[in-house]
This record gives sequence, C-alpha cells and structure tokens, in this order.
Amino acid sequence: MSRTVIRGGLVITASDEIHADVLIEDGRIAALAATGTPAAESWTAERVIDATGKYVIPGGVDAHTHMELPFGGTFASDTFETGTRAAAWGGTTTIVDFAVQSVGHSLREGLDAWNAKADGKCAIDYAFHMIVSDVNQETLKEMDLLVEEGVTSFKQFMAYPGVFYSDDGQILRAMQRSAENGGLIMMHAENGIAIDVLVEQALARGETDPRYHGEVRKALLEAEATHRAIKLAQVAGAPLYVVHVSAQEAVAELARARDEGLNVFGETCPQYLFLSTDNLAEPDFEGSKYVCSTPLRPKQHQAALWRGLRTNDLQVVSTDHCPFCFVGQKELGRGDFSKIPNGLPGVENRMDLLHQAVVDGHISRRRWIEIACATPARMFGLYPKKGTIAPGADADIVIYDPHAEQVMSVETHHMNVDYSAYEGKHVTGRVESVLSRGEPVITEREFTGRAGHGVYTPRSTCQYLL
Repeated sequence: MSRTVIRGGLVITASDEIHADVLIEDGRIAALAATGTPAAESWTAERVIDATGKYVIPGGVDAHTHMELPFGGTFASDTFETGTRAAAWGGTTTIVDFAVQSVGHSLREGLDAWNAKADGKCAIDYAFHMIVSDVNQETLKEMDLLVEEGVTSFKQFMAYPGVFYSDDGQILRAMQRSAENGGLIMMHAENGIAIDVLVEQALARGETDPRYHGEVRKALLEAEATHRAIKLAQVAGAPLYVVHVSAQEAVAELARARDEGLNVFGETCPQYLFLSTDNLAEPDFEGSKYVCSTPLRPKQHQAALWRGLRTNDLQVVSTDHCPFCFVGQKELGRGDFSKIPNGLPGVENRMDLLHQAVVDGHISRRRWIEIACATPARMFGLYPKKGTIAPGADADIVIYDPHAEQVMSVETHHMNVDYSAYEGKHVTGRVESVLSRGEPVITEREFTGRAGHGVYTPRSTCQYLL
C-alpha cells in the first residue's frame, strides 16, 4: 500500500475550509484530520508533503475542452498529450473533451476516433461528451447505448450551418431522447442561420477585420437561441446545459428559466470574464487571437456574468480550450474574419484566473472550488470521485500557493500555442504541486507526470438536477 500525507494546509472544498492533514492510500483519500490532533500526528507515510501556508484544493475539473479538434481546415494545436500536461500545470486534473460525430457517420465511429486520439497520451484523467451532428433514428438509439457506457452528455449546435448545426426538430428529438435515457443536452446557443446572413452582409461591405466577428455574432442572437433552447427543453421535459454563455441577455434568459424551477444550467469561461471586444479590436490582425464563439463581448457584460456566478444562475466555469496558433492558423482569416479558426487557449489559466477573482472580491474561496471543481463533477456524473477532498474520492489534489505572484505569458505557459490570451496579466496565486490519483504530476513547479498516467473515466448521469 502506497501512502502519502499532506500536512498543515488549509483544505478548501465547495462546502468547507479547515486546517487539516490529508491521508492518501493507493490513489484515494483515506482520511482527513485536523492538523495537530493525535489522529493526524499518528499517520506515517512514504511521502510527506508540507503544505503549511498553502491551500489544499481538489484538482480542477474542466468540463469543456477541444484537443485536436478539426475546425476550418485545420486542427486545434494541443494534442491530448500536450493539452493534458498543460492542464496539470494549471491545477486541472480531469478534462471532459468532445468526441465528434461527422454527418453521415455513427456516434460510435466518432467516439472510437476520439478514444484512439487520447488513449495512452493523457497526463490526467479524461472523459468524453458526444457532439451530435446528425440526428436520425439510429443516432437516437445510439444515445441510449452511450449513456449506459458512461458517455452521458450530448452537445448540439444552433450555430455553424453546414458543419455541426441541428435544426429545432433535430434538437427536440435529441432532447426527448435524453429525457428518457438520463442524458444531458449541452447547447451552443447562437442563431447560426441569422449570423450567416450578417456575416455575408459584413463581408460585402468590406468589413473583414477580426472585430467584425464579434459584431455579427450579436448578443441578441445568443439570447434568442438560449431562449429557444430553453423552450424546446421545456417541451421535451429534459434538462439543458448552455455552454460558454457570454452575454448579459443570455444570462437573463437562464435566470428566468431557473426562477421558474426548470433544470436549466449555464457555463461561462474565463475569456468572457477577463477579456472583451477591446481585444478583438487590437490592430495588425492581433485581434484574431481572440476570435472564439460565442464571441467576446463589450466589458459591460462582465458584471452580469460575475453576478450570475454569485447567484448560481451560472454554475460552472470551463475553458472551451480550443487553441490555434497565430502563425499559420489564425492567419487563415486575413482578409476574411469568417475564415479565422474559432477558439482560444486557456486550459492552463482557469484555476489561476478564478483565484484572482477571489483576490479581487468577485467570488469566495469556496465558490472558486464550487464552480471549477465540485459542480462540473456533479453536473457531469463524476462526483464524489472527482471534485472534492473527502474519504473515498480520488486523490486529485492541488497544493496552491495563494501568495505567489506570476505574470501570464507565452514565454512560460505549457500549452502548444504561440501566444497567450492573457499576455502580461499579473495574478496572485500559483499551483505548486499536483497529485493525480495520488501520483505526483507537478512537484514543486516541475513536471513529474507522464503521458498515459491519465485514464478514461466513465460517468454517471447528471447529479445536479432539481
């Protein structure tokens, strides 16, 4: 039996803060005891980690990443190997990525392809959602089988006509199926049909710069699609999870639905909390670095997002990590913003940015852990194996120095992308060490993990329903 003891830290979960020692046996948390008590003092172990003056927190659960995603004639630049290593550096110990069904192919083919990409490559544990691009009778039957196997969430797109887009009838059928099988529909809520009209009109006017990406993908079209998705889910009697919420009008739609007692949930991302259309407007095509969908919004939207996180109208902060290099990838859209690959790097930055939000007074320490660890684990059927520090949970633990100062930069990050979306940003707090199932992955700011340590993790159904 391998044993590790973490001594002297402040253990923070979504529900508690306690100065406690943590005993780990064979990759799982065996016990917690108040620091200095006879019970804690009696523990012996081969590995003792001194966490005095540090936080001891659950490893982050990033429920929205896209490693190696094909998009716009290219691929996201992080592989499962580089992306999960960067996640570990940032204090995230579980990702839920998206397997993609291609039109004309089965869900199983897409899932098998993504399993092959990830198998033996990951530094941390991983699971999959399923992108459903082609709803038909066979697809609906496959959804039942996937839920039984532990792929319990399905993403649909109201955007990207001709690629991932589903119409309202297809969405309703998938929602009806998920109401029966316990799956959770995740929705990219933007009115893609209307957006395509606005894109065509903008380009015809010669409006080709990256900032127009944000101008054509209007907040009202996010709000309209969010409202429509909520009503379709209500008709189907199904829960709904809206991904990457960026606009205050969309938050209002979610809040209204939740006030009505509906099982409707919302996720936002650090880029919407910390970046804005000011970044999209950066000169010399630098704005292309910030092209993602939903797009960055004017700064005044940020207050509504923070308020939504405090009031639990938004429950989760994920990254939508989908990196494309500036050179050779983002540049595909020079002269035509609609050809810029959509996506930002961020899997390494999320936990630190949210700790900065604690420092800045936007959220509490426990809320930090709730939105980054516990709720994503509960939302996607990983709790209490993931997302908390409690006996029986996987020993996915981060030793976090809340006083360390750092400057975010492409020079120091570990994501496989040639820029940082947060270049030059000063933050307080930094990951010091990371354990994944009790094994050291980051040890005092050195990578000590390995590709293949991370294992595929089947999930139960959503544990967050009203």
